[in-house]
Amino acid sequence: MEAVSRGVALAGSLTRATRSGDTAQRAAGALRALGVRLDADEGPLSVPGPVGTLIVANHVSWLDIVGLLALEPAAFLAKREVANWPLVGEQARRLDTLFVDRWALRSLPETVAAVAARLREGRSVAVFPEATTYCSGEGGPFRRAVFQAALDAGAPVRPVTLSYLQGGLPSTVAAFVGDDTLARSLGRVTRASGLTLRVRAHTALAPEGDRKELAARARRAVLAAEPAHV
Repeated sequence: MEAVSRGVALAGSLTRATRSGDTAQRAAGALRALGVRLDADEGPLSVPGPVGTLIVANHVSWLDIVGLLALEPAAFLAKREVANWPLVGEQARRLDTLFVDRWALRSLPETVAAVAARLREGRSVAVFPEATTYCSGEGGPFRRAVFQAALDAGAPVRPVTLSYLQGGLPSTVAAFVGDDTLARSLGRVTRASGLTLRVRAHTALAPEGDRKELAARARRAVLAAEPAHV
């Protein structure tokens, strides 16, 4: 019955979302409808200044996008199929998200240029540089190409760590990996009790060095145990 109640609440949240202009409120409402508590640092993820911030995070679940949108209405760099996902697809399209074909090599230069252009315009862009989801703490390697956009635009990089907890302990209930489907994952989330999405922001990194070095610095920060949000 709890899952049904959450499904009804979620439908109501999405209906209200079409009548509201506030992305953060819509995303926060979706989390509440799903029974997911958001545990986040205070303060914006973007660094104040004339250019946007490249927000980079580890990737666990489709819920990652909802959680980040609840904190900041950043544009996203996302795989093309996200445009058709419930909960996040409509919001992503409204925020001028860049949809790409899984980091296709032929389109990488254009993608990097497009991200850099948005950053120069003062728009922050959120990216999952692992390029796929992982349910383990170590995650995967960070792809370097997107960090070139921050270097080209002179934009700071904000590393962010995402994790899911139940009863204060790490949980994989929200993980969306392998051949899992969005419907199955959504079903697990609606049936889960006491699910928390923890968002920890770390000190912003200056756009210095080369993209390999910047990607390595960002990954070390994301894997760090303690936040240092400045």
